[in-house]
Amino acid sequence: MASASSTKLGETKSLAVVDTKDIAALDSTTASEDSGSEEELDLAKNPFLDPAVAAHWRQVYEDAQYECRHVFDATMTWTEEEEKRVIRKLDWRICTWACVMFFALQVDRGNLQQALSDNLLDDLGLNTNDYNQGTVVFLITFLLAELPSQLVSKKLGPDRWIPIQIVLWSVVAISQCAMTNRSGFLATRALLGLLEGGFIPDIVLWLSYFYTSRELPIRLSYFWTTLSLTTIITSLLAFALLHLRGVNGWAGWRWLFFVEGLITLVIGLASFFNMPASVVQTKSWFRPKGWFSDREVAIVVNRVLRDDPSKGDMHNREAITPRRLWEVLKEYDLWPMYAIGIVAFIPQGPVNAYLTLTLRSLGFDPFTTNLLTIPSTVLHIFALLLLTRASEWLNERGFTAMLQNVWTLPCIIALRFWPGVIKDSWGTYALITVLLSYPYCHAINVAWVSKNANNVGTRTVASALYNISVQIGHVAYSFIYVESDKPYYRDGNTKLLAINVLSIFVFLLAKGYYLWRNKQKEGAWSGMSEAERVEYIKTSPVKGCKRLDFRFAH
Repeated sequence: MASASSTKLGETKSLAVVDTKDIAALDSTTASEDSGSEEELDLAKNPFLDPAVAAHWRQVYEDAQYECRHVFDATMTWTEEEEKRVIRKLDWRICTWACVMFFALQVDRGNLQQALSDNLLDDLGLNTNDYNQGTVVFLITFLLAELPSQLVSKKLGPDRWIPIQIVLWSVVAISQCAMTNRSGFLATRALLGLLEGGFIPDIVLWLSYFYTSRELPIRLSYFWTTLSLTTIITSLLAFALLHLRGVNGWAGWRWLFFVEGLITLVIGLASFFNMPASVVQTKSWFRPKGWFSDREVAIVVNRVLRDDPSKGDMHNREAITPRRLWEVLKEYDLWPMYAIGIVAFIPQGPVNAYLTLTLRSLGFDPFTTNLLTIPSTVLHIFALLLLTRASEWLNERGFTAMLQNVWTLPCIIALRFWPGVIKDSWGTYALITVLLSYPYCHAINVAWVSKNANNVGTRTVASALYNISVQIGHVAYSFIYVESDKPYYRDGNTKLLAINVLSIFVFLLAKGYYLWRNKQKEGAWSGMSEAERVEYIKTSPVKGCKRLDFRFAH
């Protein structure tokens, strides 16, 4: 990191008007360029070099009783090697355990598909429409729990609430081994949705305490890579557990729910000891030395605040007030992200949800079916990581994320019009595998919402609202493949095709909207004098993404 240099008060510059593209351009300047460019580069890396900005935020942190305020240091410097070493520690201690917890979520959220391949529907006297209804019940309860879970998490702290969630839903997951009828199936679906809802934005909030906005998408890509790895692991586990059919008089799917629920329970209990509330709170009775040295703690805190000073404007156990909640709900500048969340993941949803049923209808046995789900999952991992890396390298979100739906478009066209669907089992399998290998943009979108919120309180609620929008899309796609449309689902695939095209246009519109809003803000900001800008930074009550000194990521 560049060494801190003092800045004259009369030469005050704004924090947010220098975006990451400007930083990239400034990094390429030569030593012969004027000192004004060097000063701008320093301020881009450390906005607190401006005394007015530093004084303003120091007071904000004190008023909020921000838990890390005592290590805030406007002039602290550190080496690039120190920063890399700290990030490696964060990845090992924080990101890795986040992935383990996400594994726990996906095990209990996704093992229904493996259970379907072992004749669960027949054993419970259910049909495809009953399965759809169970999916809808899960998604609606999951959706309804999103925002309340975020509010509880913000009050208690994600370090307390997330382990509680995991333990509770694991108990329900285990109880699925005792299901005997449709009522039990729907009841467990509803309880799982209520207890799992909010987990993802809760985790995103926790991760945002440790990582900068540029680093978060990559860590979230690891997060969703875990989803794919979980699918591979549970498919192999299902291959073994489903062979237990008949042991103790149980069907294979009952053993599947029982064993995988126990795995989740262990992870939930361990999470109570592996989730520090913040980087300054890693020391405890069972971890007396903590995870980081005092200097490493200071580096983590100050690098995060220099990237986004608003991350310290609330205490991590401070509740969201009803007024604040209403303000975020009205924040129309974030609505384009919610629109993306609703439509972007519908085109792939039914194809993925019906994968094991489709493979069974193509003539594959239960054990082969679970193994055949693995190739698309492996390819999906590589596509996800490559897309997220490309977004970071290009500092581009809208066009990059849109590639997900560009990928799936020709596959859905083929699925709709190719006459060999169902009749050509291996050809259909190959087509579905290519479709489900799509580059998943969810990690980019979640970090995009977090970045554009520009405030801890707004970020907390906006993350939940974005995830709610995704669940609304999931509810919608649960009605696309229906019993009467079997086995080719021509009508359903026609709907998926139309929604896929709509998704591409929504990404383009969101990109255009944020470019237009930034142009508006830049015009207003450029029209202010330096003194007016300083006064705005110090006294303006405007928060979040409405601030004139903030620019939307796009």
